[in-house]
Amino acid sequence: MERDAELEAHLSRIAREWVSTVLLLGAFLFLLLGGMDFLTVPEQAPRFFRYRIGIALILLVLFALNRLRTSKYYQYFIVTAATTASAVMIELMVLDFGGQRSTYYAGFNLVVICALGFIPINLALSSVLLLVIYSVYLVPILLTEQVADPVFISNNFFMLGTFIIALAWRAQNQKLIITEFRLRRDLAREREKLEQLVAERTTELRQSEHWHRSLFENATDGILVLDRNGIIVNANDRACTMHGFARDALIGTFAGLLEVDGGKERFAERMRALAGGAPLEYEAEHYRKDGMRMALEVSAKAITMGEELYVQAFLRDITEKKKIQEHLVQSQKLDSIGTLAGGIAHDFNNILTAILGYTELVRKASADNENVLNKLAVIERAARTAGRMISQLLGFARKSELEIVPLNVNDVVQDTVRLLERVLDKRIALDLQLADIVPPIAGDITQMEQVLMNLIVNARDAMPQGGTITIRTRTVDASPGAAGVPPYVVTGRYVVLEVVDTGMGIPEEVQGRIFEPFFTTKERGKGTGLGLAMVYGVVTGHKGYVTVQSAPGRGTTFTLFFPAAARAAAARDFRTSTWVRGTETILVVDDDEAVLGYVRESLEMNGYRVIATTSPMSAIDAFKQRHKEIALVVTDVVMPLMDGGELVRRLREIQPAVKVVTISGYSRYHDNGGGVAPSAFLQKPFETSYLLNTVRRAIDAEHTTP
Repeated sequence: MERDAELEAHLSRIAREWVSTVLLLGAFLFLLLGGMDFLTVPEQAPRFFRYRIGIALILLVLFALNRLRTSKYYQYFIVTAATTASAVMIELMVLDFGGQRSTYYAGFNLVVICALGFIPINLALSSVLLLVIYSVYLVPILLTEQVADPVFISNNFFMLGTFIIALAWRAQNQKLIITEFRLRRDLAREREKLEQLVAERTTELRQSEHWHRSLFENATDGILVLDRNGIIVNANDRACTMHGFARDALIGTFAGLLEVDGGKERFAERMRALAGGAPLEYEAEHYRKDGMRMALEVSAKAITMGEELYVQAFLRDITEKKKIQEHLVQSQKLDSIGTLAGGIAHDFNNILTAILGYTELVRKASADNENVLNKLAVIERAARTAGRMISQLLGFARKSELEIVPLNVNDVVQDTVRLLERVLDKRIALDLQLADIVPPIAGDITQMEQVLMNLIVNARDAMPQGGTITIRTRTVDASPGAAGVPPYVVTGRYVVLEVVDTGMGIPEEVQGRIFEPFFTTKERGKGTGLGLAMVYGVVTGHKGYVTVQSAPGRGTTFTLFFPAAARAAAARDFRTSTWVRGTETILVVDDDEAVLGYVRESLEMNGYRVIATTSPMSAIDAFKQRHKEIALVVTDVVMPLMDGGELVRRLREIQPAVKVVTISGYSRYHDNGGGVAPSAFLQKPFETSYLLNTVRRAIDAEHTTP
């Protein structure tokens, strides 16, 4: 129905235009052919001219009416009226001039040609108009004349032939008009569809381009597009930001120039592999515009666009990740070394306990022999020097006892600087840049001073020609992404202590080892390699962090992060040099025979009865048999088969009120899950006086049920 309505509207529109044209043409022809009247029928010419003027006026009126409406039936009415009026006017001239023999019958043919040849009307109306025209011609003649002339019959056949041709012409022309309309309409619709499809595809293409452009530009990873020669042809914003260059500066640059020294050859190898179709994932180091290096994780693949080969590389900055990994590896390595150092220190303390203990016993027995006393003094000094080294090792292993108090880092800095400034080279300047207010930290004052001393001494040694040591303090709030804070620092508030020198710097290849015990870059005899190990142990023992930034010729910066403290407490053992005696029975257990012999002899020399054994199992058996007379148990903590904590637990199953003193090469008691606490604790090496006083206090103390 929609298609028929469009066709009818089209035919009506054409009909209207052609009706107007034919009406004007008819009016013109009727007047123009009036000249024929003066040649053929001069006597009838005036009357015929009036006929012609009349029909011309009628056609002009119909022309005006035709412009008013476009309805199909209205067009049919105009055509029918114009055709009928024209036929009647011609018939009047036929009747006035010759009747059935008149040559004016040819006017009917002209009317038929104009009406059917030009105006797109259907066959039904065309047939009706032909019938009307022929009737207007034939009927009056038949009514008014006796038809007998062969010319009349010939004229009729001629007219009928013309009518048939006009009708066929009309049918064919109508068919052509309809076919053309349908073709044009279908073509227009196809063009609309094509235009719509093109518009949709264009929109999709623009959306796709915008989508891919957005993905490209807003990607969290950097993206570089290279040609087959390694020249950068495109880069997204992230890649530009990562490298510190503007896009115009990157595009057209050979990507191998971004690789750090030694990476350009590998870059060429990777380009050859990518050109062969193999995707690659690898780690690389690139230079930034400021000369700094960044570690990248690269995923690259060759793509073909047209006949050109390109390489698309996704770059992910893993610099912080690498730092975290390096810190973790370093921490694990140092923890392992710390465990080893702690074990060595523990065993060495056993040896020092025997050396110092027997030295003291020999001194007491040889009080009148000055030569022996002098030699014993040398032995004791050497042993105590070794003891200080062991103390540093225990500090690195975080197994030394800390006397925790709330302290102000600024006060520690000022006290330490006041102590050291007199012994520093006059060519070295100390620059203190201390924050006006810093929160307290929970720390051990002595060890904090030792940390600062070690850092200042190292800075001094790094500046043999003089320079400046800058000490800064400040407060920072660590959080993910905070400026100047390593990514592995736990979120919280920290007091930061920085020691900066202008010395020769530390080579990059050894920076990863500077906190290892006994590692030193100083000349032989000028360093033990325990200073920075002790710094690391103390800082981590305070739940802090230490970082180092250094480069040859640019000096070194040590940055220490200490958690700000809410509260802290301190306690210090009381030690006396007085020897006290007793007569009680004491069970002594230590797997080290030298230490066991020293403790037994020291106690026996001062009146105690001693049951000594190196075996915890033997100690249990002895305690079962004589627990009623044993006043105290002195036991080592770290022993094979059974540690001191388990031994104490087993003994208290036999006698809950038993009193125990534990001894260890570590500086604090470890029960290793035994869940029992001793009456007192002794750290090796210890003096005889301290042993005797500790034993006496433990025996005399009132027993409390554990």
